[in-house]
Amino acid sequence: MSGPSTIERRPPRRTEAVRPLPAPPAPTRRRGNRLPRLLRNSVVQGVLILTALVWITPLAGLLLSSMRSERDNASDGWWNALTDPSQLSLDNYSALLEDSGLATAFGNTLLISVPTTVLVVALASLAGYAFAWLEFPGRDGIFLVVVGLLVVPVQIGLLPVAKLFGAVGLFGTIAGVVLFHVAYGLPFAIFLLRNYFAEIPREMLEAARMDGGSEWRIFSRLVLPLGRPAIASLAIFQFLWVWNDMLVALLFADSGSQPLTVALQSQMRQFGSNIGVLAPGAFLSLVVPLIVFFAFQRHFVQGVMAGSVK
Repeated sequence: MSGPSTIERRPPRRTEAVRPLPAPPAPTRRRGNRLPRLLRNSVVQGVLILTALVWITPLAGLLLSSMRSERDNASDGWWNALTDPSQLSLDNYSALLEDSGLATAFGNTLLISVPTTVLVVALASLAGYAFAWLEFPGRDGIFLVVVGLLVVPVQIGLLPVAKLFGAVGLFGTIAGVVLFHVAYGLPFAIFLLRNYFAEIPREMLEAARMDGGSEWRIFSRLVLPLGRPAIASLAIFQFLWVWNDMLVALLFADSGSQPLTVALQSQMRQFGSNIGVLAPGAFLSLVVPLIVFFAFQRHFVQGVMAGSVK
């Protein structure tokens, strides 16, 4: 008999600890690369500061001129008020408020700008939703006609619309000016809101319809909140356009319905360099759009950013 088989035993292997890989060396930033970046940032900041000064200087000059007497404005420049604040007062604004013509013109400007903006935004929102999500005969053809109206200059429609308003009794009234601005503001407003509403996901609207929501409920509860940035941007542009308009008001408004721009132009024509009246009136006509813009600045920026990524 053979002897018992011997099992060869091998010494256990030594398990070496796994050494972590050395971390890659951190990239060394060259100090030379920071200098061009700082120079670029400095150049950009300098250009922005210079641009702000170019825009703010006329506004500051108009404000100081509106608070100085006519004799001071005739003798030296408005910048002298910076070293002599005793020249500044609110007498010109008191005289402006006592002037019934300019005060009425300021009220007429509000009566023209606010209803026009509200009507354009409301009608364009409804039409934009219809062109984007409702099916009806001739939808694409009608939308092409609306887009084609964007290239029609305002000057082409002045004389025919003036004759039409004269026939129906709207010439020389605030209602006539409002209707003209609404008619010429709708094509761009419909085009803008239709393209914005069309980017809303279809699944969201279909889910709302499956839940039993009517078209009006979907429009008011879903589409309008989602389109608030675009609507706010449109409202700002429309208000600024109508507030600063003089061509349409000069033709369609009479002496009792003229806005502030036409009233200031007539003051300049009648009294020449009447800075005591023109400067405060011009500043009031400028400060209202600034208040509107800064009040809706957040919505305006959201609308611009949303339009840039869609």
